Amino acid sequence: MLFHKVRLHDYLLCDLLGELLVSQQQHSYRALTYYFMRGLTTISNIIATTTEAIWTVLQPKYMSTPTPEKWTSIADRYYTLWNIPNCLGSLDGKHFRIKRLPKTGSTFYNYKGYFSIVLMACADADGLFTTIDVGEIGRNSDGAVFRTSNLGHALQLGLLELPQPRPLPLGNDDFPFYFVADEAFPLKNYIMRPLFETKEFLITAYQEDGEVSNVHLGCWCLNSVLFEGPICCKEETINSVIKAACVLHNFIRIKQGIFTQPTETIADRQDQVHIPIEPMPQPQIIRNHSEAQNIRERLCDYFLTPAGAIPYQWNHIV
Repeated sequence: MLFHKVRLHDYLLCDLLGELLVSQQQHSYRALTYYFMRGLTTISNIIATTTEAIWTVLQPKYMSTPTPEKWTSIADRYYTLWNIPNCLGSLDGKHFRIKRLPKTGSTFYNYKGYFSIVLMACADADGLFTTIDVGEIGRNSDGAVFRTSNLGHALQLGLLELPQPRPLPLGNDDFPFYFVADEAFPLKNYIMRPLFETKEFLITAYQEDGEVSNVHLGCWCLNSVLFEGPICCKEETINSVIKAACVLHNFIRIKQGIFTQPTETIADRQDQVHIPIEPMPQPQIIRNHSEAQNIRERLCDYFLTPAGAIPYQWNHIV
């Protein structure tokens, strides 16, 4: 139990954590020492030890490393809600505003104009964090953060135990499982990013799926008063606070959340699809495609079929 992991006075976290991190004025940190009648070091230790305990206790159950069976379940849920097959999650990064850390110069200064630490996260179809990586410096792009993250290394080395490829709906040839991301990420066999050259409706499909991660991260941060202002803690404590907030998000969503139920079945959506009699001509571009590009082309072709098309996608072709 979590209560066995922390000391009695650490239960002040309920009030202390919120008041400490919401405050945007430097003096508020020290003011809390008088409010709670605790020393500055004691308050700092309460934040650090409690957030670390929250992560240690809840992570194995509410953010454990997915098994192949769990990955398959996530992909099935994606197809049910978003009509995108074999998708294992949406990747995105989030900058958390911090106070400049001592002796770091501009290391944590990002392109948005403030100091930050980056959270690299993967979200499933229901907005639950599947895996996170916290602590990268703010000046790095999402693609650079992903390359150095544990998730990026695990995917590159094939250590994540992804399911074996399976055919797309109504198809015969095996198709690999993959994650979706925006244009900041590299195109890989296991990462599909938007295609801007042809078949423009696929941009809509990918962007809608990417919004699972984007909107989820944005709404979570907007609704969490802990991150309205810069976090004024040591780097290790900042990482612990973000990790604890992520696993608590999963805990609350699983215990008290309302999960979306599709209003129509896949078959109903397919019945509404009408493929144009004369498809729009595509420019013939001769080039040597990589394996990842070939996989993306196959996915593009799938979205042109009755099995993969959605009723309104033809309104987005330009």
